[in-house]
Amino acid sequence: MAQSTPKRKIKDSVFTNLFQDKKYLLRLYKALHPEDNNVTEEDIKDVTIKHILVDADYNDLGFSVGGRLVILVESQSIWTLNIIIRALMYLIQTYHDFFKRTKQNLYGSKKVDMPKPELYVIFTGEKRKNPPDTISLSKDFFDGEKIAVDAEVKVLYQEDEGNIIGQYIIFCKVYNEQRKKYGQTKKAVTETIRICKNRNVLKEYLESKEQEVVDIMMTLFDDEQVLEAYAEDIKNSEARENARIMLKNGRITVDEIPRFFPKLTLEDAKELEAEIMQLM
Repeated sequence: MAQSTPKRKIKDSVFTNLFQDKKYLLRLYKALHPEDNNVTEEDIKDVTIKHILVDADYNDLGFSVGGRLVILVESQSIWTLNIIIRALMYLIQTYHDFFKRTKQNLYGSKKVDMPKPELYVIFTGEKRKNPPDTISLSKDFFDGEKIAVDAEVKVLYQEDEGNIIGQYIIFCKVYNEQRKKYGQTKKAVTETIRICKNRNVLKEYLESKEQEVVDIMMTLFDDEQVLEAYAEDIKNSEARENARIMLKNGRITVDEIPRFFPKLTLEDAKELEAEIMQLM
């Protein structure tokens, strides 16, 4: 019997797994703030939004540093400016949790104490021509107009073997190349890991958690296939319903259905005709 792949939460990925380890989280922070030489693992606290319900809002990564900074980081393989709005929503929820945790009264006269926010997106998709270093709500949604609430997100996209963010981006690019080569297969995953270890990209992490990384990526393949199958079912259902309406209204013949609806066969068309006749 084939060994089943262990299932994880829908948001589990190499990114979230990697930075669950404070050792690598500290390296991420130092890549963002190389000037801060005094911070330690003890200064960093995970504040990633976590919900039991999968349809609730939750982010890729959030952490605070010494109570003075709150840093939210999203990993994005497809370019979208909507990440600005999502980051703002995550920040509001993070602050809500912070004020609740620190028992501060937002309705009192005393000014509350809050950490300074920093928002980042790590873009791992195909390289865009002249990608922006920052995107913001005011600039990208309101043509630079002054608005009541703004949010600025720094975009990180540079491949760099010298820091953990750049290495993660390289890992994703190698993975994309191997996936194009081998498809959604274990070979694509194992080759990605082999190449990255040879290039000293996330080598320590990949060596210590190689089987876990394989399991995560294979599970993501399974999730993608389920979503693709679901999308295909929806398309087929829509095609059947549209063909049924046109056939019932005399706007199309049975023989014409496969030509106008390539997803439907002549047998499907005859079934639709029979269903309509039964209702008459």
